[in-house]
Amino acid sequence: MSELNDNMQRYHRQMAFGEIGLTGQRTIQASSAIIVGVGGLGSWIAELLVRSGVGRLIITDNDKVDITNIHRQGLYDQSHADAAEPKVTAAARRLAEINPAVTIEPRQLRLDAGNIAELVGRANLIIDGTDNFHTRFIINDYAVKHSLPWIFAGVVSAEAQIMSVIPGQTACLRCVFDAPPPPCSDPTCRQAGVLGPAVATIASMQAIEAVKILSGRSDAISPVLTKFNFWANTIQRISATKSPDCPCCAAGHFDYLNA
Repeated sequence: MSELNDNMQRYHRQMAFGEIGLTGQRTIQASSAIIVGVGGLGSWIAELLVRSGVGRLIITDNDKVDITNIHRQGLYDQSHADAAEPKVTAAARRLAEINPAVTIEPRQLRLDAGNIAELVGRANLIIDGTDNFHTRFIINDYAVKHSLPWIFAGVVSAEAQIMSVIPGQTACLRCVFDAPPPPCSDPTCRQAGVLGPAVATIASMQAIEAVKILSGRSDAISPVLTKFNFWANTIQRISATKSPDCPCCAAGHFDYLNA
């Protein structure tokens, strides 16, 4: 380890994993990612990617820290809730303390069809930390249109799902879900509750998929939709194949991006 400089020594155990190595680590450090939403999923993902050495991380969220967030959202504590501090401000400060070599770009706003291009910019990967399908469909449209990988996930109650999308290679979100659920039909964490460790578990899985992609090993991603019920101890892997009838990746109709 003596031949590594101080900044590289922090990644020694990660580089010792043969699938990453020095080459993969340098690729991670040259990469850029955006996390859309730094709540339950996004806060844990942000910490794990900063610890993994991503070169540049954009975090976007328009919410403030609330006492009800703390049980499932990493990076935040009582002082942030007491001050009702913007999540991106609190997160950026903590992430800089964890790894000052990473460039953190906080953006206090909600991603939509009008600002996604400016927000994503030169990012190599989009990571879903949102809480609604409409925003995910905007992300999917943009990712497919610009051949940009992204990682979808969601957690409600003790149930969760995750899928990585590599445009041109894997199914996109609209291959699996034709349209977002009707308004008010999809329960939220506020309505159905959420198990904090379930959130951290799925965020860790998203971070693993992100490290694969950012290290140049997108061939190792899981190309299926995986569903979990952590309370009932069940796992369901659903084959996600590119649909020839998909309005997005097959027909090239970007309905949510153009709305």
